[in-house]
Amino acid sequence: MKLLIVEDEEKAAEYLRKGLTEEGYSVEVAHDGVDGLHMASVNSYDLLILDGQLPGIDGLAMLSAIRQSSDVPILMVTARSRVEDRVKGLQSGADDYLTKPYAFSELVARVQVLLRRRTGGRQVTEESVYRVADLEVDPIRRKVSRAGQRIDLTTKEFGLLALLMRRKGEVLSRTEIAEQVWDMNFDSDTNVVEVAIRRLRVKIDQPFDRALIHTVRGMGYVIEDRPA
Repeated sequence: MKLLIVEDEEKAAEYLRKGLTEEGYSVEVAHDGVDGLHMASVNSYDLLILDGQLPGIDGLAMLSAIRQSSDVPILMVTARSRVEDRVKGLQSGADDYLTKPYAFSELVARVQVLLRRRTGGRQVTEESVYRVADLEVDPIRRKVSRAGQRIDLTTKEFGLLALLMRRKGEVLSRTEIAEQVWDMNFDSDTNVVEVAIRRLRVKIDQPFDRALIHTVRGMGYVIEDRPA
């Protein structure tokens, strides 16, 4: 699931980006309404987290502009806590409204509810579950199974697997994996990616007949179903 955060406070934006990435989401950030509106117009997102007070274009104005052409779920996050402010935000097209300060766990719960609501209350559909061969990853319910067997992963393992599954068939470099999953600039002396891949293979590949996680020498890693 791909999310866009539009938040002018850089520390708050980074906090959300890091936390939601660890939850298994792909996250992009804009720091003002102009950039946020442009990104929302040219890219496809599953959900927007929108601050109500933004430089360039106000949050409510950005919300109204997006609603002219898109029904993407929008969670407004703002310090404006008056009832009339919440009503105005909801009437302008927000799907939910969260006031600062808030608990990160509540934000995650609201994001999950909005994403489920987008499926119309149906059971999880093909588009909302990543599949490669007999491996399935449900990014909303955060469940992983292979050949019908549930697989328990740590938060980082899930984030790594979700990234590989979102980009299935595409070779990802160690640098990109480190940036996306660990929020770190890659250091050639660090083997964190190799260690994580090795641990993930123990759970995803070793108990089964064929491997799905492959090393592409000199390039990185890819998840795909290759002929035996």
